[in-house]
Amino acid sequence: MTSNKKSDIENFKKGIKEDIRPWGKFRSFPYKQARGIKIITVKPGETLSLQYHLHRSEFWVVLDKGLEVTEGKRVWQPEEGEEIFIPRKSPHRLRCLGSKPARVMEIWIGNSEESDIVRLEDEYGRE
Repeated sequence: MTSNKKSDIENFKKGIKEDIRPWGKFRSFPYKQARGIKIITVKPGETLSLQYHLHRSEFWVVLDKGLEVTEGKRVWQPEEGEEIFIPRKSPHRLRCLGSKPARVMEIWIGNSEESDIVRLEDEYGRE
């Protein structure tokens, strides 16, 4: 995987394919570029740390309403199904504003481990 953060995202985007079927459609993602795939569930009123990653970009698909996303200087409440690209080294976080847990599917783009987290702010005292 290239080390250029814009190339990481552009290469990933080029690999996303959409196929229309009589019953609807499906989107497939370039899983060979993914280092990790997970579902993040945020409890009502809780917030992930404001963080960035040195070695990976992330691609998020919002699964539920009720989230607030911070990416760089932008803060918004995404729609269910919204796709979000988080470039390497870009500060980001999730917050659950709703009354039910809310989820995001996260795909890592780039060679990284769970420990590749630089926390800028954290409500739980982690560094």
